[in-house]
Amino acid sequence: MTVAREDARKDTREDRAGTPLIALEGVTRNYLSGEETVSVLRGIDLTIEAGEMVAIVGASGSGKSTLMNILGCLDRPSGGSYRIAGRDTSRLAADELAALRREHFGFVFQRYNLLAELTALGNVEMPAIYAGHPAAERQARAAALLGRLGMAPRLGHLPGQLSGGQQQRVSIARALMNDADVILADEPTGALDRQSGEEVLRILGELHAEGRTVIIVTHDMNVAARAERIIEISDGAIVADRRAEPPATGGTPRAAAGRSVSSSNGASWRGAFGQFQEAFRMALRSMNAHRLRTALTMLGIVIGIASVVCVVALGEGSRQKVLANISGLGTNTLEIFAGKDFGDTRSGRITTLVAADADELARQPYVEAATPTVSTQSTVRFGAKEASALVNGVSDRYFAAKGTKLSAGRLFDAESVETRALDVVIDENTRKALFDEQGADPLGAVIFVGAVPARVVGVAGTQQGGFGSSQNLSLYLPYTTVQTRILGSTSLRSITLKIRDGIDSAYAEQAVTRFLTQRHGTKDFFIINTDDIRRTITSTTQTMTALIAAIAVISLVVGGIGVMNIMLVSVSERIGEIGVRMAVGARRNNILQQFLTEAVMVCLFGGAIGIALALAFGVVFDWLGSNFALVYSTNSIILAFVCSSLIGIAFGFLPARRASLLDPVAALANARQ
Repeated sequence: MTVAREDARKDTREDRAGTPLIALEGVTRNYLSGEETVSVLRGIDLTIEAGEMVAIVGASGSGKSTLMNILGCLDRPSGGSYRIAGRDTSRLAADELAALRREHFGFVFQRYNLLAELTALGNVEMPAIYAGHPAAERQARAAALLGRLGMAPRLGHLPGQLSGGQQQRVSIARALMNDADVILADEPTGALDRQSGEEVLRILGELHAEGRTVIIVTHDMNVAARAERIIEISDGAIVADRRAEPPATGGTPRAAAGRSVSSSNGASWRGAFGQFQEAFRMALRSMNAHRLRTALTMLGIVIGIASVVCVVALGEGSRQKVLANISGLGTNTLEIFAGKDFGDTRSGRITTLVAADADELARQPYVEAATPTVSTQSTVRFGAKEASALVNGVSDRYFAAKGTKLSAGRLFDAESVETRALDVVIDENTRKALFDEQGADPLGAVIFVGAVPARVVGVAGTQQGGFGSSQNLSLYLPYTTVQTRILGSTSLRSITLKIRDGIDSAYAEQAVTRFLTQRHGTKDFFIINTDDIRRTITSTTQTMTALIAAIAVISLVVGGIGVMNIMLVSVSERIGEIGVRMAVGARRNNILQQFLTEAVMVCLFGGAIGIALALAFGVVFDWLGSNFALVYSTNSIILAFVCSSLIGIAFGFLPARRASLLDPVAALANARQ
């Protein structure tokens, strides 16, 4: 006991001289039984001075246990007043009553009420956890108390490994953990053999000799004879109040309720951290004790988190694959065609789209490259091999605009366009069709395009064909060559524009439309914006991803409901434990924190397993040889953890709050069963 605490009690004794420690006036306690009201206590008037050793005796059902519950602030009277050292308990909030139980009362129960998951040392130090004492200090004090009661060799034993007498000693040590002034013993020898019972009574006598107030509730007159005062209760009323002759010898009385009921220790950061540690440890113990239940609870969270992470990764991977495919068509490009739209029967007769338009467009600030395009279908021959191919007349800047890459050779240049050179670049399909079977090197070979000979200068890599078939054969010649030597016309099929980086394609499309309409005097062309295609496809991909993610989120919600149901079952199973914790001074927030911590931990562990499962799925997905990979993002993984926490908080709050609002008396009654 600290010097400051002793000084506070000394001041209290001086300030409250003459005030009884416990004073009950006209106390009643009624319970509803169906539609009837049952009166358990009837106008109890009782005062108990500090330092007394009092026995409350009576037959079963007389109301003595109910009276003890009210004395220990576990229950509230229905009527009358109950004062502790002059303080009216009816004006105290639930947490203030918990502070009284924690700081001033110590309970010794008939059935011991030890927590099965905790060792003897852990059970004894529990009240000090809620009082906010440091771990080293409370463990040292708990060990000292157990040593004093002859339990030093049993500190690490669980309650199931102790005899009844040893468990009762642990219960007494727990009652003394916070240096309680008042010891409330409910049938302390009822479950013990004669020798163990005598030992417990001897210990209670020693506590009385130290000046503590000891109140024993019993039906055994032999036990009551150890007290200096015997109060007999029958049918809820006191029928006798007599003192033993001579009175038992006690030490200097110790006053209770002198300190503020809101303990500063419990409010400190150290106390809060200690209580969180206790909640964390208890959550781990509970999860370990019910492994199957915990695993089934986690299952919904695991499936939900894994689904969300996988869907996000699939969506991002498919999006990047789509963008890569679209980039093969030429990113951020505009295709300008003659005619009002696709299928315009007049488009073949419109000859206003000419190379000069491309030259003028190339000078616009928003255009990086402009290339005229003409095309025709023709038969191509090499030796004895011939095939039908699409002949594209383009400028030297076409390949940069469309993102074409070479497999071999070179591309023709501006000089080839200027001189109408008979240079041709073939694609991979043409190379396979004309040269593979003969095993010839296409570079430098002369092929016939219709009746026009052309020398192969390069082989283009596989090009995404837009909406056409990827099996089409394509040749690329200078557009001037195709116009003069094959088509005999200077009009263009189309103009391809590559828009500068940082320029919005929609803005560029509007600018081109204004420019050509003014130049031609009418709008005799239409524009295909490849960025619109990209946006449409990626938007569709994102919509599908969002749809599947929504389905995955539903599984998360179902998993959260499962967590709530299991936690509600857990609360029902552990009502006795909750009652014991409240009896030793746990606040409602402590109970709420404990069960909420358990729910969050279940969800966090489930989230971690779900993320690991999702990553493992990505490895298997790659191993199966898919044409695109899952792309995981740190944000999605962090979001998964956040979701796990929120699910634990959201769906764990209801059962945790239900646990925190339990009535201490009703919870303890469950523990005694």
